[in-house]
Amino acid sequence: MSIFENFEKKLQAEPKSIVFTEGTDARILSAASRLLAGKTLKVILLGEVEAVKKAAADGSFDITGAEIIDPANYEGFDEMVAKMVELRKGKMTEEECRAALKKGNYFGTMLVAMGEADALLGGATYSTADTVRPALQLVKTKPGNKIVSSCFILVRPSATGDNDVLAMGDCAINIKPNEDELVEIAVETAKCAKIFGIDPKVAFLSYSTFGSGKGEDVDKMRNACEKAKAAGARRALRLPVGGAFHSPLMEPAKQELEKAINEAPFQTPTCPIYQNVDAKPYTDPAAIKANLIAQLTAPVRWTYIVKNMLADGVTEFTELGPGTVLQGLIKKVDASAAVESKSTL
Repeated sequence: MSIFENFEKKLQAEPKSIVFTEGTDARILSAASRLLAGKTLKVILLGEVEAVKKAAADGSFDITGAEIIDPANYEGFDEMVAKMVELRKGKMTEEECRAALKKGNYFGTMLVAMGEADALLGGATYSTADTVRPALQLVKTKPGNKIVSSCFILVRPSATGDNDVLAMGDCAINIKPNEDELVEIAVETAKCAKIFGIDPKVAFLSYSTFGSGKGEDVDKMRNACEKAKAAGARRALRLPVGGAFHSPLMEPAKQELEKAINEAPFQTPTCPIYQNVDAKPYTDPAAIKANLIAQLTAPVRWTYIVKNMLADGVTEFTELGPGTVLQGLIKKVDASAAVESKSTL
């Protein structure tokens, strides 16, 4: 079962209502007909009633069961105007609110704000700004949050035959977020991923590969990553957070590790050891020691190691430990490779 099928099952068990701000748009009508057919959501379509019905008929979309609301003829319009004036707290007059509510984006948002709908979908013809602005003005962010952000769910086939599922944020709202905003975006994206059944592992991306670049944006992502680890604990959401950079927090540990490794006796191994520092095989004990020390602040190069081992003729792999992380990685690199996992030797 795909993540979307699983999510659909959850909605079917306890249907919510969604309001579509552009009720005559063919894409909206197509989505509405599918939701209604699957009894996934209760559908509210905004627009002039006969125009919505005609658009549905022209596109052969069955919207039986949908509620169609024309803002211009809404029975509770005056009550909605009064509520919007209250919510805007003097920033908009009654006349301005009345004019705004004749538009689907504001009218639909007020249905959500007044509890008449659970969710809203817009943007088929409205711009992102015109869709988000009413929500910021009337619904606002949830307690504890300072910004809103977007999240895209991306599904792509992997070499194992399963699908890779990624939650990408923020790709549509915040142009240049600061460190604290990046933390909030990361936490909310992780929460969204969990809703879709994804076990989130968070990475902060910049133009710098493994921290090799320098500059304000690289530093911002590095600092945001460290803050996100703490934020995950504060918000009771476990965030396995990583970033494309060397963590400066590892330097003290690196010094202690160096002392311990240099004091330990090393013998020449009976087979080459591929090390994460450069993904190359080593048999010299001194080089192995040096690489183990450098490893702590160096990027992980598992993919390159697997590729190099395959190029060197390795055909069978055994992963030691409780997990199967490397097993999945090896299969992504070469689906034909023989891989097994063992908890102990």
